[in-house]
Amino acid sequence: MIFKKRFTSARIIILGFAGVILLGALLLMLPISSQKHVVTPFLDCLFTSTSAVCVTGLIVHDTATYWTSFGQLIILLLIQIGGMGVVTIACALAILSGRKIGLLQRATMQDSIGAFQMGGIMRMVKFIIKGVVLLEGLGAISMAFVFVPKFGWGQGIWYAIFHSISAFCNAGFDLMGVIKPYSSITTMRSNPIINWTIMLLIIIGGLGFFVWNDILVNKWHFRKYNLHAKVVVLTTLLLLVLPTVYFFFGEFQNVHDLQTRFFLSAFQSVTARTAGFNSVDFTTMTQTGAMVMTLLMLIGGSPGSTAGGMKTTTFAVMLANVTAVFHRDNVHMFHRRIDNDTVRSAGTIFTMYITLCLAVAMIISRIEGIPMMACLFEAASAIGTVGCTMGITPYLGAISHILLIVLMYFGRVGGLTLAYAVASKSRFVNSMPEERISVG
Repeated sequence: MIFKKRFTSARIIILGFAGVILLGALLLMLPISSQKHVVTPFLDCLFTSTSAVCVTGLIVHDTATYWTSFGQLIILLLIQIGGMGVVTIACALAILSGRKIGLLQRATMQDSIGAFQMGGIMRMVKFIIKGVVLLEGLGAISMAFVFVPKFGWGQGIWYAIFHSISAFCNAGFDLMGVIKPYSSITTMRSNPIINWTIMLLIIIGGLGFFVWNDILVNKWHFRKYNLHAKVVVLTTLLLLVLPTVYFFFGEFQNVHDLQTRFFLSAFQSVTARTAGFNSVDFTTMTQTGAMVMTLLMLIGGSPGSTAGGMKTTTFAVMLANVTAVFHRDNVHMFHRRIDNDTVRSAGTIFTMYITLCLAVAMIISRIEGIPMMACLFEAASAIGTVGCTMGITPYLGAISHILLIVLMYFGRVGGLTLAYAVASKSRFVNSMPEERISVG
């Protein structure tokens, strides 16, 4: 009984992610994992493992040229575990082995994928597994038509599988360093198959498992979607279309080929939510463009998905709250009132993300002597579990790397999960006198 009380679902989730990260770091330290067959420093391995499990994509060593096939396989497994969630993987293995899933495991699974109720949770796990296998398989087949002719059958198929899993899990790890180190897919920025496949995998992975289910059941009948799916779909569309329009006319106007220009614009809009691939050098973007990318990275994907960030629903609730204040009304969306606990949680998450991002960016800028914009971009990329970078990651010191590790872990596990894991129940709930203060 004491064990069950201490190990709440929130604590199981954060310890599960921490355990997988540590195991991954130890495996990457093995000489068989590096091309030079040397023991890689623990901090470098911890950073890489955290980035993989937290599906971020920030790296201190080029994935293709530094790690062996064994090391790349470890990274890919960490990405898959992190993308689907440690608890989802554990439940899937339990189902395959025929073990019964208890109430604690079901409650943990509910918290892990953001389910609204415990009923039908195992059916949802099976649905997630089938969906992940199907979508990643289709993505690999599609990209194989490009990679196999370019790299041969063995390497081409491996590259197709690696990039499909990395894209669907919103991880951003790539193996294009064989062409040019740290180049991501900049050398394929106008290839239609690579661009469309990666963008679609990122978008689908970032929508969330429960939104998939709603779309499959109700098809194009948007009015039949539940409120969560409506908010996710509409917010996602706006965050894809509006930045694409800005990038097309504001950042890449010097690219005269319209197809390449469209792919560059759309890809940056998609990858900032929270994949980490890049088809352009971010250092060539204007300060305004970099700031747009930073905001997109902080917002991220949707709850119960493979993406990170503060989440589209948090952003939508905050906007709805602002509108409600102006109209002196309750917070509502699509003719449905949003309960106060949800609004408070959204405000808490928003505040934590902004505060931590700014604080870490300022610390890194101060101790490394790097311009604030580059540090803000890096911090937003870490806490949003994105992986986009202006190229400063490999050159940062140990303290900066540790700070980024903390941000990546926070961004993947979730601020509220960490808060619930460490917080104890207050003895003074509703026992204090109320008094008003003036704000604004």
